[in-house]
Amino acid sequence: MAGLPGVLGEPIRFVLNWGRRYSLWVFNFGLACCAIEFIASSMSRHDFMRLGVIPFAHGPRQADLMVVSGTVTDKMAPAIKRLYDQMPEPKYVISFGSCSNCGGPYWDSYSVTKGVDQIIPVDVYVPGCPPRPEALLHGILRLQEKIAAEQSGPGGVPRPDPLTTGTAHSRDAVSLTAPIIAAPRATVD
Repeated sequence: MAGLPGVLGEPIRFVLNWGRRYSLWVFNFGLACCAIEFIASSMSRHDFMRLGVIPFAHGPRQADLMVVSGTVTDKMAPAIKRLYDQMPEPKYVISFGSCSNCGGPYWDSYSVTKGVDQIIPVDVYVPGCPPRPEALLHGILRLQEKIAAEQSGPGGVPRPDPLTTGTAHSRDAVSLTAPIIAAPRATVD
């Protein structure tokens, strides 16, 4: 009997992953022009509902997938983190557009976060400025492949939280609201 859960585990995992893969409720966090491309991908020409993606969840508590599209400013970063934390497990994130991926053309600005992955863990990056709706469809297919390959059961794939990891580019919650430019230090000659 000790081997029985292992035998039953694989088919059950397959069914759970299949259900998560083809019933993604999307919470769109549109911040700029990429949000228009996201909306275009939900219209009849591209229709990502045929892939099992329901375009607009009523709120973060009903969503499985957050699509962050547009320029993430340092002032908006705590709101994105708060909404991500309200989503139930398993939850997935697609970073849609170069502004969301790395700051885009505004990467050198004092108020732009250098990528949403500094705030929340990202599963799929969709490049482009703005990316075409076909690129989002491709990103959704990549995410569905990733979900189908999950091995850790109904809780999803554990991903590190960027705010708690010790990486050089991560920032804590206090520094998300603090100004990025520090006061000049006095030099000793």
